[in-house]
Amino acid sequence: MAEAKLRVDKWLWQARFFKTRSLAAKQVSGGHVRLNGNRVLKPAQAVGPGDVLTFPQGRVVRVVRVEKLGERRGPAPEAQALYFDMTEKKDTPPKNPSFEGKGRPTKKDRRALDLSRTKEG
Repeated sequence: MAEAKLRVDKWLWQARFFKTRSLAAKQVSGGHVRLNGNRVLKPAQAVGPGDVLTFPQGRVVRVVRVEKLGERRGPAPEAQALYFDMTEKKDTPPKNPSFEGKGRPTKKDRRALDLSRTKEG
């Protein structure tokens, strides 16, 4: 029996890496996806268990190993069972921008601003 295979764009969609299959196909066609280290340009490229996919997702480059092929696009826990995430984890979480004290002026500040504008003219 031949080893089961699935289109790379369909697998990426079923594993919930992309919201639509056409977005997944666009990433593959654009040359942004690598299969076992080789660039893939055709969305119909077959993937199977044991294959390693590398692709950008947001600001992170994801590296995942295909564990099994899905039969449908199911809920997130079902999708997470399709792959093993080999992406390097960063120790420090990204810093949120801090509040600098700037923002909407108070009513007192707005009155002072209005007064300074009327005196200039």
